[in-house]
Amino acid sequence: MGCYNSTVIKAPAGKVWAVLKDFHNLSWSKNVVSKVAVIGNKSGTEVGAKRILNDAFHETLLSIDNEKMQFTYSIDDGPAVVSKDNVTDYVGTVKVFSVSDTGDSFVLWTSKWASEKEEGVADFCNPIYHAILQDLKSHFA
Repeated sequence: MGCYNSTVIKAPAGKVWAVLKDFHNLSWSKNVVSKVAVIGNKSGTEVGAKRILNDAFHETLLSIDNEKMQFTYSIDDGPAVVSKDNVTDYVGTVKVFSVSDTGDSFVLWTSKWASEKEEGVADFCNPIYHAILQDLKSHFA
């Protein structure tokens, strides 16, 4: 069980990572994320940072690695099929890689979960991740 989404962005990996790494800032994804509520006092680059997206997705930053340009997060609760009553151990991973022959970036967004009581988590999440990556791509266009 899981999701897989990726895109190539015409910008250096370091610049893409600089935008992605702040867990509390999704201002670049205006077509998908209308509201980010910061929970607690941790910064968006501190493990344990919490946020609520669009008054629906409760998420926690689990790890961040600036050298590898990647972070992991959990969805602790959410709407419909990603609610805590339906899904256990939901972990998303976002990674940025440099495309060596062009200097562009390859962004990979994956997620996995331990179990789901009703099917449809991937069908629900994949279009969201695809749209977020399209917003990211447009941010650098």
